[in-house]
Amino acid sequence: MFSGFTPHVADVNGTHIHFIRRGTGPALLLLHGHPQTHVIWHKVAQQLAERYTVIAADLRGYGDSGKPVGLPDHSNYSKRTMGQDQVDLMATLGFKEFLLMGHDRGGRVAYRMALDHPEVIRKLVVLDVAPTLAMYEKTTLEFATAYYHWFFLIRPAPFPELLINSHPEEYLKHTIGGRSSGMAPFTPEAYAEYLRCLRDPLTIHGICEDYRASAGIDLDHERSDLAAGRKIQCEMLALWGGNGVIEKCFDPLAEWQLLANKVSGRALDCGHYIPEDAPEALLAEVLPFFAK
Repeated sequence: MFSGFTPHVADVNGTHIHFIRRGTGPALLLLHGHPQTHVIWHKVAQQLAERYTVIAADLRGYGDSGKPVGLPDHSNYSKRTMGQDQVDLMATLGFKEFLLMGHDRGGRVAYRMALDHPEVIRKLVVLDVAPTLAMYEKTTLEFATAYYHWFFLIRPAPFPELLINSHPEEYLKHTIGGRSSGMAPFTPEAYAEYLRCLRDPLTIHGICEDYRASAGIDLDHERSDLAAGRKIQCEMLALWGGNGVIEKCFDPLAEWQLLANKVSGRALDCGHYIPEDAPEALLAEVLPFFAK
């Protein structure tokens, strides 16, 4: 799936981060979402590597990266901590600044990185997310039904972990296949990799801790940003699936304008998993954005 890319592991920020790398030119960091890994980028990574030094990393708690036991306040899975992992990774690789694109949970880590490290992030792309605080505070029946996992995964350990561990493949199929595009976006090779990682109980715990942090400490950080008037300084592009929940339940561009100084974006004709559902459309948007 990633011809010419080389795998690596780096020890950063008290854990280890697994990533793959290929290409030359400006650095571009890619961050995946739930319940996936860096493999989500397999349909666009080759084209991106023709112009950029592409780093596709597994987030803390996911893939083959470190999966520490969550702290009582879940702070070691806050988006601030998960973002610090990635900033430290890029610094270790010699990149003092870089382009950044994140999907789903990776998008949440990415915009936290842009808020916390404005001197490092040159440009930011987020895929099929609205700000976390807005999504929790503006929850509707339609949203809660579609994104039930936002409320299930935050239950105290070990309840959700036990249920997912009993049938990890059913959880995976229900989660990624239950969206508007069904299972069509996912190749057998990619699906097998997602399932391999999800069969690890430590991955399931890491995923739950990611969501527990988002319903607690991450909201505190975002409220603090809004109260202080802190905004994303770099140029930002927000893209979302026109057939998905973000389009139906929120006004994503308006929400991002509250948190970013210079943001543009639009819906694409696809569902939630944009890099696998609409890779050509994604490249048509992000290549000009990163190049200008």
